[in-house]
Amino acid sequence: MGNLTCSTFNASIIMTKQIKQKVIQLREQLQKAGYAYYVLDSPIMEDGVYDQLYRQLQDLEEEYPELVTPDSPTQRVGDKPASQFSSVKHNIPLYSLENAFNSEELAKWETRWQKQLEEIPEKFAYVCELKIDGSAIALTYENGILVRGTTRGDGISGEEITQNIKTIRTIPLKLKLDNPPVRVEVRGEAFLPLDVFEKINQERNKLGEALFANPRNAAAGTLRQLDSKIVAQRKLNFFAYTLHIVGEENQGAKSQWNSLELLQEMGFLVNPNRKLCNSLAEVEAYFQKWDTGRKTLPYMTDGVVVKLNDYQLQQQLDFTNKFPRWAIALKYPAEESPTVVKGIIVNVGRTGAVTPMAIMQPVQLAGTTVQRATLHNSDRVAELDIRVGDTVIIRKAGEIIPEVVRVLSDLRPCDTIPYQMPTECPECSSTLVRPDKEAVTRCVNISCPAILRGSIIHWASRNALDIRGLGERIATLLIENNLVNSVADLYSLTVEQIASLERMGTRSAEKLIKAIAESKNQSFDRILYGLGIRYVGSTNAKILTKSFSTIEALTQASFESIETVYGIGEEIAQSVFEWVRVENNKALIKALQVAGLKFEAEKTNSQDNSDLIFAGKSFVITGALPTLKRDEAKKLIERAGGKVTGSISKKTNYLLLGENAGSKLAKAKKLGVKQMSESELLEMVK
Repeated sequence: MGNLTCSTFNASIIMTKQIKQKVIQLREQLQKAGYAYYVLDSPIMEDGVYDQLYRQLQDLEEEYPELVTPDSPTQRVGDKPASQFSSVKHNIPLYSLENAFNSEELAKWETRWQKQLEEIPEKFAYVCELKIDGSAIALTYENGILVRGTTRGDGISGEEITQNIKTIRTIPLKLKLDNPPVRVEVRGEAFLPLDVFEKINQERNKLGEALFANPRNAAAGTLRQLDSKIVAQRKLNFFAYTLHIVGEENQGAKSQWNSLELLQEMGFLVNPNRKLCNSLAEVEAYFQKWDTGRKTLPYMTDGVVVKLNDYQLQQQLDFTNKFPRWAIALKYPAEESPTVVKGIIVNVGRTGAVTPMAIMQPVQLAGTTVQRATLHNSDRVAELDIRVGDTVIIRKAGEIIPEVVRVLSDLRPCDTIPYQMPTECPECSSTLVRPDKEAVTRCVNISCPAILRGSIIHWASRNALDIRGLGERIATLLIENNLVNSVADLYSLTVEQIASLERMGTRSAEKLIKAIAESKNQSFDRILYGLGIRYVGSTNAKILTKSFSTIEALTQASFESIETVYGIGEEIAQSVFEWVRVENNKALIKALQVAGLKFEAEKTNSQDNSDLIFAGKSFVITGALPTLKRDEAKKLIERAGGKVTGSISKKTNYLLLGENAGSKLAKAKKLGVKQMSESELLEMVK
């Protein structure tokens, strides 16, 4: 008996060592793959492989929680939202930068710092870095592990937001150093890439939410989300620009330029558009170059940060009460333009949100002709005191959304009258309401034509039911002719009814009826997204339908059970929980079920993905397929374990070839990528 116990004990130790080694290997593989993908922009691992390794690590850490470490890739997103953020003092203060707006002010700055020195060095250099329009954050690493992340705050203290910082993939959880210093302080800018910012605002617009004014505000608001899952979904990025090695001042780096190189070695993303300049003339040339070049960048920049390169000079110059003497921000002027307000209207969105809009005399701004600018909400209208006839200054917030900055009241005509937000909906004459704790005024009449029109357009959109040919014009005609009162009515339309509409013939009507009928085959997650539940985007819809495989399961679920789903926060859970309990919404679901739509998730095979025929294989689709739509072909490939990408590379395994293939076929031949026909695909996956 004693021998058996000893043997079992030894086996347990051996097994624990094997498991521990496996966890370490998985962690290192995933960290290398994440660094290559997010920082180097040079993937070394297929997404499917990464996901499988990630799940292996996740399963092992769940079974052996004592093996979980703060630098594990599984720790990027917290399980529970924070209840609040605590204020903490920065280990090293975050100073603001003095601003300069032209070459004369820049020259005066150089004269000032030189006067502070007893002897001006014969040679000195400046490091120029693009000033990213984001949100400054401070990071602390102890023995190479990220232990704290904070907002800038007032420069002395900030809010501790470590859980949110960890979701930013270009911030390493562990420094890439064999013998890291005891403590390292890193400063940098968290920001939203422009394409991500635009997608977020498009989604908020669909949901009837107020749009973010610019990427900077969006980044700051995102960092202060209590739920790190929401932060992760918004895909913040980060550029590092300052390094402090505590206790070993500037070890391995004698200059700002060296620090940037060292930050890269540590695993950080550093802006590649930096430059070492030997004179103010070179600084000004760099500044002018990027005045036009910045318009092609995938992120916002509002100027250039100029720093003396030599750390000894920086230490000699020190700080004023507000600024470092050895650095300055040379700012680009905001692109603004004056115009005249011709009218003020309000738009009613799909959720009933009423957004005031200024109609203006056309003006060129940031390369486009602008005639409309958002006024956001009634609070902003009152703050501006904007009136028809006013001369206003407009700009593109974040160079994307036209907005009114200010009113030139000195130029106001004497006969203008203050604008008053309507009290009735311009579409249905219902009384407008402003819910408590909201800045948005809403129409709450679910029969409002504007809400119905928005609902139909959303239902037919590409990521929802994908009903080709059903756009705003047709939706408006259907409503005006009293043919639909909800999206469920679409499924009882006839060819004759549609053909009778303005500029619609029998052939077009037949195509639309066919597209509506085909939409009955769409998946449960697309239907759920199409219902337009507030805060439920296409990704959240997929997450929900994986946890609740039928609409009955979702309607009967408690708020707590919805909230605990990984990836679903409190706000989303509350919205879903309330929506499915509204009687009109229940009736809509019932009508859609009667029409033949499937409110249940497809039953998936329980087999491991590695057993699937296309496991780990990458596809690109080109040309027109004989019978399948691209989405249908994509689904077939994904169900068989494959992945569909948009461009050919050396890592592409197959090119699914249709008629009239273009440049992708030529590139596939050059790279030796195998070609596959639709019939071959169907034969392999049947």
